[in-house]
Amino acid sequence: MKSTLRIACSRAHLQQVRDFVRNYLNSRSLPEITVNQVVLAVDEVVANFIIHANNEDETQFLDLELAFEKQELNVEIADHGDTIFLPGAHQSPDLRAYIREGRKGGMGMALVNRLMDRVEFFTRGNHTVCHLSKHLA
Repeated sequence: MKSTLRIACSRAHLQQVRDFVRNYLNSRSLPEITVNQVVLAVDEVVANFIIHANNEDETQFLDLELAFEKQELNVEIADHGDTIFLPGAHQSPDLRAYIREGRKGGMGMALVNRLMDRVEFFTRGNHTVCHLSKHLA
């Protein structure tokens, strides 16, 4: 079963995204830790699309699609902005350096890669798509 949501590119819609993902996953009686991991990963990717790819332009929108196929959760986040947003390869950041430098930010995609089994960014036409998947036993 698939479920979809369209939002304008504004941080004000992040709670709506979190609630949408949580409700979808809770309806499948998944462990709370799994639900929290997926909610966090989706929230991070959506926030990156809103902030970095669309500069919080509320005339732009994102489409989210959640679907279960066998024992796998698939999440697709499609950006319909005017720019292509393909984050580079994300290696694990040097946490000691981050702490020493007092840096903030830059950890999100590394976290997403740890929480999800597969993270892919690609283009479809002139739009960016992020596909996340997680195997669920």
